[in-house]
Amino acid sequence: MNEVINKILLSQYHMFESCLKKQNQVKALFSHCTSEEQKYGVIIDLGKQQSHLDNEEKIPANLVSGCQSQVYLISKLEDGTVTYKAESDALISAGLAKLLIDAYSGESPEVILKCPPQYLEEIGLSNSLSLNRANGLYSIHLRMKQDALKLLLQGK
Repeated sequence: MNEVINKILLSQYHMFESCLKKQNQVKALFSHCTSEEQKYGVIIDLGKQQSHLDNEEKIPANLVSGCQSQVYLISKLEDGTVTYKAESDALISAGLAKLLIDAYSGESPEVILKCPPQYLEEIGLSNSLSLNRANGLYSIHLRMKQDALKLLLQGK
């Protein structure tokens, strides 16, 4: 029985391995942060690296609801993996979106749906963000999962 459980756990780990590695890379960005201000500084720096979407992509259908600022999210399935791009009118929101995009872009829809963003808790973002910002981060992640599910169902 234990052997079967170990095989299942090992196969689950291999399925999530690249996502977990990317989550660890994101966590490393915050390893030097000893204050909330430093965490916000990292988030703002990430926001400065945001994608710039074409005006045709900035449509209501691509707007993430539940965010304090305007966040547009684009999802595309190519070669079995999902690629995300986002743009926001606020650097903090753009940085929060990038935290998720860096971990989940390039993963299969199945991995996106099953690999939780534990790294965000490990970074301590829930304690650092205002309630509105935390809700926005949750909304972006929820939208990414919804898009992954749609893409998965379209591919079947």
